[in-house]
Amino acid sequence: MTAPGVPPQPAASGAPRGGLVSLCITQTTGWGLLYYSLPAAVRPISEDTGWDPALVTGSFSAGLLLSALAGIRVGRILDRTGPRTLMVSGSLIGVLALTLVGLAPNLPLFAAAWLLAGAAQAAILYQPAFTVISRWYGHDRVRPLTTLTLVAGFASTIFAPLTAGLTAAIGWRSTFLVLAALLGLVTVPLHARFLNRSWPASTHPARPADDRRRVRLITRSPEFLGLQALMVLLCLGLYTVTLNIIPLLMEKGADYASAALGLGLVGAGQVGGRLLFASIPVPARLATIAGAAAGAVLSLAVLPGPPGLLIAAGVLAGAVRGCQTLLQATVVAERWGMSSLGALQGRFAAPLTAVTALAPAAGPALAAWLGSYTGMAYAMAGAAGLAALLAGTLLTVGANRKGSPGTKGPDSAPLASGKSGE
Repeated sequence: MTAPGVPPQPAASGAPRGGLVSLCITQTTGWGLLYYSLPAAVRPISEDTGWDPALVTGSFSAGLLLSALAGIRVGRILDRTGPRTLMVSGSLIGVLALTLVGLAPNLPLFAAAWLLAGAAQAAILYQPAFTVISRWYGHDRVRPLTTLTLVAGFASTIFAPLTAGLTAAIGWRSTFLVLAALLGLVTVPLHARFLNRSWPASTHPARPADDRRRVRLITRSPEFLGLQALMVLLCLGLYTVTLNIIPLLMEKGADYASAALGLGLVGAGQVGGRLLFASIPVPARLATIAGAAAGAVLSLAVLPGPPGLLIAAGVLAGAVRGCQTLLQATVVAERWGMSSLGALQGRFAAPLTAVTALAPAAGPALAAWLGSYTGMAYAMAGAAGLAALLAGTLLTVGANRKGSPGTKGPDSAPLASGKSGE
């Protein structure tokens, strides 16, 4: 919503020629190598080194948590310097991190390498890419964001089997050295060639102190905090259940093959959800997505079977996850404009990234505490239900709070020009 008396933001002039294609390639490669490579290699790493698989996976999760914290700083840097230097540097850090993973002689250094990888994730994966797309396309951002997330959704399909195949052929250490080289060869030149050197000057220039004050006002506003809490609950409910859907379905009588199929179809559901996202009216997105999440997760808790019906509920949950990704990518810019978007997006996404990192372990922990995976699903349905209630509250508050500090201000920055050298 726009404050009274504020002129509309200038229209976007579009991405640099080839910019969207290059981001699709680098996002797919980055996700595949910095995120999906380790899950495909946990078993051979553990068998070769004797390290506990839980500690190997824990090293990866620690990196994800660090990426959540680093994302706040990354957002501020992105606003100040533009994307090129930041994302090229992030790619180089990722190359170094994967190299150190392959060379790590012991578990502490292996864990340190994944912490470094977490810094690289913060600098080159979705959060900075979402900001870049929003600056390039402005109000027309939904379609390119959908394209980006659809293409990057194939990262696991491409790179998990590649990692597994290379590990079987040359060993996990050599595999990560190859993956490090691949990350550098693909992402560094594309980031250097197609990303803006800096953002164009604002038509309403503001002092850095004014920008920082605006960010503080927004991030401490009830609307921002309520929206953030809503998205945290949404992520908690959706990711905890869908990432643990195999033991949940097996507890309800499905065999392993059917449960594994259910997990795979969650991914297919995400594709469908992303395709449907643009058709949901903007004012109704929060309530629609949160309500659908509560319904899908509750269905997985309530239904005793048969497996086919449970799998269908999992597909619906996956579709809502796909919508949630695009909601996260668009909701900040829709409410507060382009000014300081990187800083706002970084602060907004930090707890969401942390919850996503903890979700795989949260499921078994809750199941052990509550006595079953069905009990875990009921608890997560409660979390999604709270998100739906918050969505209704925010709709009411938003209708009555026009012109608050959380609205777009006159210092909203212009959108990036289509020239990559700017």
